[in-house]
Amino acid sequence: MPLSPLVLIKGAGEMASGVAWRLYMANLRRICMLDLENPLCVRRAVSFCSALESGVAVVEGVRARAACTREEIERAWDAHEIAVVRTTDWARVREVAPEVVVDAILAKRNTGTRKDDAPMVIALGPGFVAGVDCHLVIETNRGHDLGRIIVAGGAALDTGVPGEIAGHTAARVLRAPSDGVFESDRRIGEIVRAHDPIGRVGPHPVRATLDGVLRGLIRPGTMVTAGLKLGDVDPRACREHCYTISDKARAIAGGVLEGVLRHCNRPRGARGC
Repeated sequence: MPLSPLVLIKGAGEMASGVAWRLYMANLRRICMLDLENPLCVRRAVSFCSALESGVAVVEGVRARAACTREEIERAWDAHEIAVVRTTDWARVREVAPEVVVDAILAKRNTGTRKDDAPMVIALGPGFVAGVDCHLVIETNRGHDLGRIIVAGGAALDTGVPGEIAGHTAARVLRAPSDGVFESDRRIGEIVRAHDPIGRVGPHPVRATLDGVLRGLIRPGTMVTAGLKLGDVDPRACREHCYTISDKARAIAGGVLEGVLRHCNRPRGARGC
C-alpha cells in the first residue's frame, strides 16, 4: 500500500483541525500542523493547537501531539497521532518536505503561502488566487458554495459579519474592548445569560450579549488587541456542540479532502502523490 502523502497544515485552530480530522479519518495519516507559540484560537475544545499547551489534544477521538523535531514528528505518526509544531520550531525540521500544503490560517490575506511550496497547495478563504498563490482555493463563506473548490480566481470577499446561528450574527461573538491581557475564570461549555461577565481585558469587562452556551473562549492570559474575537456564545445552548466539529468545518474539510484526492489519484503517468 502506498505511503500517505505528507500533509502540512498551516494553522491548528477550529477550521484547520476540522481539515486535519477529516484527512486523518480518510487514512491520510502523515499530518503535521503549525501554529503560533500562543494560539489565538477560540474553539479550543475542537482545536489541535491545544496540544501546544498541554502536550496532547483529542478531537472526536483523533489524537494530536506536540512535536519539536523530525524525530518527534515521526514518533507521533508511528503512534497514529497528528503532529503539532510551533511555527518558531519549523525551521529545525525544514528538511520535512510536504507533498501537500494547506493554508488554513484564515487570515483573510496571504501571509506567505506560495504555489511552489509543494506539488499541491490548497488555501482556505479570501486572500488567495487559485493558479497564482496556490493550486486550489476552498470557499469558506457560508451559503450555497461553502466548501466548493475554486480552480481559478478567489473565494468570496470577507463580509466581516459572523455566520448566523439561531437568528444571531455579531451578537454571539465576544470581542476585546481594548488592547491588553484577557483574563477569565469561565470554561467552555458553561451556560451564560445576557450581560453575564465573561472576563476582562485590563479594567474593561467582557460581557455576554445573549443567552446561550459558551462554545468557545480564547485562552486566559492571552495578549489581545481591540476588536479581536475572544469567545463565542451559541444561543442553541447545546453543550455537545462545544466538543464536536461544526457543520462549516466539515464542509470546508470535505473540499480539502477532495482537492487532495484529485491530486493523489491522477491518471496513471500524471504527476501525483
